Amino acid sequence: MGIFDKLGQTFGSGKGMNIEDYMNSAEMEDVDLLHEPADMYIKPVTLTSERDVEPIEAEVSKKNIILLDISELNKRPTTRNTIISSLKAYVEKINGDIGQIDENRLLITPTKVKIIKRKKAAGK
Repeated sequence: MGIFDKLGQTFGSGKGMNIEDYMNSAEMEDVDLLHEPADMYIKPVTLTSERDVEPIEAEVSKKNIILLDISELNKRPTTRNTIISSLKAYVEKINGDIGQIDENRLLITPTKVKIIKRKKAAGK
């Protein structure tokens, strides 16, 4: 009997608790056992449809930074452009910022966090 089996019995889950399922569950989503709570988080999000816009805006309004994967939407350029335009409008409204990292990723920042978009030579 492993330690997770014993823990499962201790907490009332006598039928083989799957620790991976538990750690990936919604209730563990915002739990960081190793660190104190932070003022803001960088959260990776995959953009697949217009339904993803509202949760992204909610995260940005909580002052989190979004690392947005748009690779799925690159297959549908018209939809991608519409959604990104909507996100840009939202970010401008809240005085945040949005910038493209590469062809598949964008960075979205909350209020008063700006992205420097031009490259500076090292050491200057």
